[in-house]
Amino acid sequence: MRVLVLAILMLLALVACNNNKATEKEVAPVISAEDQLKNDIKTYPDSMQLRDKLISLYADKGAYESAIATVNQALAKDSSIAYFWDIKSKLHGFNDDTSNAIKALEMAAGLNPLPEYLLSLGYLYADTRNEKAVEIADALIYADKAAAKKEALLIKGIYYGKTGNEQKAIGLFDQALALDYTFMFAYREKAMVQYNQGKYAEGIKTLQRATTLQNSFDEGYYWMGRCYEKIGKTTEAIDSYNKAILYAPENDYAEASDALGRLGVK
Repeated sequence: MRVLVLAILMLLALVACNNNKATEKEVAPVISAEDQLKNDIKTYPDSMQLRDKLISLYADKGAYESAIATVNQALAKDSSIAYFWDIKSKLHGFNDDTSNAIKALEMAAGLNPLPEYLLSLGYLYADTRNEKAVEIADALIYADKAAAKKEALLIKGIYYGKTGNEQKAIGLFDQALALDYTFMFAYREKAMVQYNQGKYAEGIKTLQRATTLQNSFDEGYYWMGRCYEKIGKTTEAIDSYNKAILYAPENDYAEASDALGRLGVK
């Protein structure tokens, strides 16, 4: 009887061991989304959709160099896809590489002169004091179907503000606001020029109107804080910086936080 019991126990142990081994074989190894996409691309090397997904994955986690390398691989397969040149420009922008952002966007606009590509290029030209900004803006103003007149006026205003013609810049921002009084970017740029002119009280008035129209305008509060700080109204400046942080995405506004630290607020 004892021998029989031992035999049964040994048999059960053997069955359990075999079941465990079978279970181990059935469990597939975990593979990351990145590796899965890389494997899929090897299987379907001509799939631009798969490459686009991998670019997005890298961009979402801030791995811009890897995203750019993946875009370059896509463009090596087909350099005539304007979409990927535009994505490359954005990635260089995220990486604070304005020069290469402009080059990539020039390629996108050259292949397919969509209004959104031209607007993005115009903003970059304006920000870098390139007179081509005015050429692009004028072309968009005269192209009625582009429906981008206020944005084109903003581009011209930024360019003239950057190149020292502040009054002309303010006039252009006012023209943009006459077309759309809710155009927050025009208020911001106008206030920034007024700030640079030392017209802090006027800048505050401009931004008060903007934040009255859109009370969650984080950049408006930030520049209002800058203006208040310049005229010695520390309490109002602190309040404005706090509102900038409150309304910023994920309550993250590094410049406003730095300003509060400068004013002794932890």
